Amino acid sequence: MYTILEPASENLSGKVLVNLSSDTPKKAREAAKWLANRGASHLTGGVQVPPSGIGKPESSTYYSGSEELFEANKETLEVLTGTDYRGEDPGLAALYYQIQMDMFWTAMLSYLHATAVAQANGITAEQFLPYAAETMSSLPKFIEFHTPRINSGEYLGDVDRLAMGLASVEHVVHTTQDAGIDITLPTAVLEVFRRGMENGHAGNSFTSLIEIFKKSDIRP
Repeated sequence: MYTILEPASENLSGKVLVNLSSDTPKKAREAAKWLANRGASHLTGGVQVPPSGIGKPESSTYYSGSEELFEANKETLEVLTGTDYRGEDPGLAALYYQIQMDMFWTAMLSYLHATAVAQANGITAEQFLPYAAETMSSLPKFIEFHTPRINSGEYLGDVDRLAMGLASVEHVVHTTQDAGIDITLPTAVLEVFRRGMENGHAGNSFTSLIEIFKKSDIRP
């Protein structure tokens, strides 16, 4: 963005810029501040579809920044896709986009890994398809059940327990190893479960692992 706009920074005053590029919430906030210092207004956008979805009202894009600015330009923005305004914080659209990508890439990698294990055991991707789809389609039910508990900070072990989950993940790692498939992904999951156990969550639900993520001191 800066490479394009810096040469024209003296002409930005009074302009409205909608940034649809993918970046972090922090950088989106910095961009909004940079533009405001030059007299321009800024909206952050997070497009939720590939190029083939542009121009379709059923597609969606997150927006954040000034609500007044969003409403004033909503009709124009809806030429691209449907709109989902997330709030005044310029970083919110980028945040919603990135946490969706967090779920998407993690889920798709798990599918690819499971498919690799299946193929190593003579099961084709086509044969695995209905079972993979069934597993993925069950996830919303788990999310809906656990969300209010997570929201209230309750990780009761009445439905599942972390200790049982640890044993399950260990079985996944061993099955992967026996198949001659890379164990990096399930081993990473196993490590998170082990950290949860070490922090006293053995009798709690696996959802207690959210507390492990929150206090992680691991940095890239």
